[in-house]
Amino acid sequence: MMTSWRRTAASVAALCVISGGTAARADVTAEQVWADWRGYMNDAGYTLDATESQSGDTLTVSDITMTFEVPEEDVTIDMSMGDLNFVDNGDGTVSITVAPNLPIDIAVDAEDGEDVEVGLDYATEGLTIDVSGDPENMTYAYSAASLALTLVSLNIEGEDVPMDEFGEASFRMADVEGTTEMTVGNLRSSVQKFTTGAVSYVMDFNEPDDGDGRFVIRGEADSMQFDGTASLPNDMDPEQMAAALKAGFAFDGSFSFTNGSSNFNFKDEEETVQGASSSATGQLGLKMDESGLSYSGDATDVTMSMAGAEIPFPLEIAMQEAGFNLTMPVTAGEEEQDFALGLTLGDFTMSDLIWGIFDPSGQLPRDPATVAFDATGTVKLLVDLLDTEQMEAVEEGETMPGELNSLDLNSLTVSAAGAELTGDGSFTFDNSDMTTFEGMPAPTGSVNLMLVGGNALLDKLVAMGFVPEEQAAGARMMMGLFAVPGDGEDTLTSTIEVKGDGQVLANGQRIR
Repeated sequence: MMTSWRRTAASVAALCVISGGTAARADVTAEQVWADWRGYMNDAGYTLDATESQSGDTLTVSDITMTFEVPEEDVTIDMSMGDLNFVDNGDGTVSITVAPNLPIDIAVDAEDGEDVEVGLDYATEGLTIDVSGDPENMTYAYSAASLALTLVSLNIEGEDVPMDEFGEASFRMADVEGTTEMTVGNLRSSVQKFTTGAVSYVMDFNEPDDGDGRFVIRGEADSMQFDGTASLPNDMDPEQMAAALKAGFAFDGSFSFTNGSSNFNFKDEEETVQGASSSATGQLGLKMDESGLSYSGDATDVTMSMAGAEIPFPLEIAMQEAGFNLTMPVTAGEEEQDFALGLTLGDFTMSDLIWGIFDPSGQLPRDPATVAFDATGTVKLLVDLLDTEQMEAVEEGETMPGELNSLDLNSLTVSAAGAELTGDGSFTFDNSDMTTFEGMPAPTGSVNLMLVGGNALLDKLVAMGFVPEEQAAGARMMMGLFAVPGDGEDTLTSTIEVKGDGQVLANGQRIR
């Protein structure tokens, strides 16, 4: 998966280069710019072939083919595109010109699956690309009134699919502006920024072989922005990501958008499912280098709805905030390494229709609900997670992937229906003791919890018939065993302490 992602990212980077920022005064030639573009693709693991011809101040590159293999999936992908022209401007800068409609063909040759050929049309309006700098430090400056990528042909197992019957797929961006700064040394480093106006996409497919099914998804946003940096080792092998990381591979990028929305409609014979979503802002970030992998995302003012024959009632939910974060090491080492995991579903609300199904009399408070936690800790990795051979040994049970050394629950919040649970805690783990707690490293530490409104919520659930009285009595008995009254009304607190010798205490009372 990581290899496929990396190659896809390189393909996108190539399109970014030909789709577009103003550069500083410098001295480069058409041949040097083409060599830089070609070197970037080679460093990313592609095999690139092309025909070059010079006429006056213009270098024309035609019959461009980029090939890469995915051995673990027995797949070979060939990507070809139309002509590119590199024009010397006579002032030390170079302009790259692209036909308003650039054909791009992708062939997927799978040994154990279906061969697929995809034809795309890369359409541009007002595209300008200017390159300046020197052979070791070039800046690409680009802008376009619009860019569009459209599916124009599809061939599966040697048979053409009639596009007028099959459907359409396209992606469009307006008012694109950006820069890419490329520096070549021991590593090939790039800094890229771009912004867009309106963005839209559509996938509208009919079921083949005269079927009645249909798949439709459409989306749009008012604007999009990307900021990112990347470093590639020379002659990097994408199949050896662990080695590439140790050689300096790094990526740090963030996509963001404003006022995004989407809707979908899935039809299968007599069943139809449809839905929509929207958010005021959104962000997705990815960072990877030898120190680890970080992945995060968030959105604000989120709404979602869904309806269909198999859904007994329309679903409508909303959140003021939704986000997640994950940080983890990927390279083995003798020292402890940090990890983090967090999730926020803030101010979650449902429609009155959904509430009315299980609470028609309105006994439960319908205040916005929140689920959020933030955890950090340390681990010791014993294998490189991106090394195929080492991970195969883990899957076969020949070695352990790592050791958990500490875990900190920095915050926990669960609030809903008038009750709120909060907490925090910290634990360390003895990996030399796997017997005290039956196969897991022995923990030492404690967690502090506070529940407000729990008894009132339990009373309401009993009155509504959701919880039988005898089960409620059992729940209250358990709360009495593990918790003590707090300072406020209907407040319970609990401190659960775990000792390395196997003792477990609740508020100072031993329960194990």
